[in-house]
Amino acid sequence: MNRTYIVETYGCQMNVHDSERIAGLLDEAGYLPVAQGEQADIVVFNTCAVRENADNKLYGNLSFLAPIKKANPTMQIAVGGCLAQKDQATILKKAPYVDVVFGTHNVGSLPILLERARIEEEAQIEILESLEHFPSTLPARRLSAFSSWVSISVGCNNTCTFCIVPTLRGIEKDRSAKDIMAEVRALVAQGVIEITLLGQNVNAYGVDFDDRHAFANLLRECGRVEGLERVRFMSPHPRDFTDDVIEAMAQTTNVMPHLHMPLQSGSNTILQAMRRSYRTDRYLGILERVRTAMPDASITTDIIVGFPGESESDFQATLDLCTQARFAAAYTYQYSIRPGTPAATMPHQVSTQVVGERYTRLHNHQQRLSFSINQEAIGKRFKVLIGDYEGRRDLVNERMTGRSEDFRLVHFEKIAKARPGDEVEVLITEASAHYLIGTPGTLRPTRGGDAHQARTAEIAKSSTMLGIPTVAK
Repeated sequence: MNRTYIVETYGCQMNVHDSERIAGLLDEAGYLPVAQGEQADIVVFNTCAVRENADNKLYGNLSFLAPIKKANPTMQIAVGGCLAQKDQATILKKAPYVDVVFGTHNVGSLPILLERARIEEEAQIEILESLEHFPSTLPARRLSAFSSWVSISVGCNNTCTFCIVPTLRGIEKDRSAKDIMAEVRALVAQGVIEITLLGQNVNAYGVDFDDRHAFANLLRECGRVEGLERVRFMSPHPRDFTDDVIEAMAQTTNVMPHLHMPLQSGSNTILQAMRRSYRTDRYLGILERVRTAMPDASITTDIIVGFPGESESDFQATLDLCTQARFAAAYTYQYSIRPGTPAATMPHQVSTQVVGERYTRLHNHQQRLSFSINQEAIGKRFKVLIGDYEGRRDLVNERMTGRSEDFRLVHFEKIAKARPGDEVEVLITEASAHYLIGTPGTLRPTRGGDAHQARTAEIAKSSTMLGIPTVAK
């Protein structure tokens, strides 16, 4: 009987992409995804090390599994990702029942390590210091049949004082444009209509082969792929963001009018302490040029609250910049000390109480801004790519959900023949800070909808053959 697995993912889009590869590798090795509500024979945690709550979440879940593992010694637990790269043997000290610890550079080794741990009855630790394979070159169990990630680079050459990622994922290593486009075309041939180009700093792409126009050229090349309807990218860095990228976004019809541009702080003093290598005038200048080229573009950002030395005036500068920038949304984080980063030993650490209070103020401030911006969408029509996920509220309210071209979440009444992966025009009638609500209009079936339908039928068939009950949607 085949053993079953589950992959739990913490962290960024790169980790989500890695988890798809982990699942693909386990599929290839003969394991099966666990049925919903069942206990898996293999539990894999793909971890993040950027924030403290990721550590707490991992060790809390490992503690939960301890008695289950004790009752079923053949069960295996593996920990990979950034936290595994950072903590290595510490994980086994805190949770000696873990079977495998693997790093960010050797995802492809997981099936071998699991088998070795099973045969030798001894924990396996393998942490490589350099990359074995680009994530996208490994087999995958993609989360979506019509939307996919494509890695264009791994690692990062920046030295932000709060970030440990360059230490864990290494210096930037760029993939060849030929390999990237070959994967894009292969995905489109499989029914994918939306791709997201991934890297720790995507617009630095080309540093390996000294071509500062490489990322803009890559966007334009994606625009020439027949059948590819939506192109996105995550995440750029203001230091490397150039006008040729803005031109490529504006002139390439399938590149979506959405830019996620991390700010981190609206204070030049704090940006300098963070070693962010840009100042607010440059940041705002980029936004101005983007909006001149693409008036309907939405802009989202990341912000850290409570960085060491942040004064009340520094924090106020962040609030003011948010108002000036008019972000559609901001992903806000409370600064937490990460051992191994320069910021961890900086003087003037901000108290937890002050950090929490500022975080709440920023959250509320951005909520008001997002609500105001979304209110302006009422009465407008958006092309929405129907998503392949349904929240509990969507089920209760009998509505569907998708993303607009500018990446806003849109809810609308169910359409009988609509499938995830199809596109529908939605007239916006209501808005909140987090989403839009509208009335569906013209439905356009797509190859993405066909791909989703085919996958759903395949899953239902294989589940029935394995005796796993399927739930009708």
